Amino acid sequence: MILEVSSLKYQYPSEKILKFPDFNVSPGERILLVGSSGSGKSTLLNLLSGVLPLQVGTISLAGKDFSTLSSRQLDQIRADHIGIIFQSLNLIPYLSGYDNIILGPQFSRIRKARIMNIEKEIMDIAERLGLKEFEMRRSIVGLSVGQQQRVAVARALLGRPELILADEPTSALDPFTSRLFLEELGSAVDSANQAILVVSHDQVLEPFFDRVIHIGDRI
Repeated sequence: MILEVSSLKYQYPSEKILKFPDFNVSPGERILLVGSSGSGKSTLLNLLSGVLPLQVGTISLAGKDFSTLSSRQLDQIRADHIGIIFQSLNLIPYLSGYDNIILGPQFSRIRKARIMNIEKEIMDIAERLGLKEFEMRRSIVGLSVGQQQRVAVARALLGRPELILADEPTSALDPFTSRLFLEELGSAVDSANQAILVVSHDQVLEPFFDRVIHIGDRI
């Protein structure tokens, strides 16, 4: 099991309590977390990645219980075991796509140790994502939104972290490009060792996933 979530709740000051469903994530799974605006999608991502502290409930990632870890240890768990695809992409505009991808495992000895030949691994991931070498050598500002998105995915995948978290990854794409992107993302992941958890408001994406979990309960 890669991820286990149980009895998870979170409350911001002066707001109602957000309650999240229990779920587990196994290697090879592609899971869609669906929720409307304000349902707590971003909060859940921040809890799963260790950015927000646990208040109520349990999260276990790669056998590590978040409740027993310090903030520094949670940061390291995130670097070692999670690849994040941000909604805003968070790419460095003055670097090339290739140089942005290399940044993925820079803070993790575990992910670095899994890379035997970084040039070859980046090219292999890029090929599975439909990203050409000449595109990766361009500055980020010279790439289309779809190409930038593929760079962000390649950065998240490099070093084979067990869990890939994606925040609204198709929000800036048209329906055809969204379908193509999700197919490429699924084919690029190592089904024996990795899982994908995508957070979105768009239920149209459901056919591309093995399981759909709805969030949004408040108490």
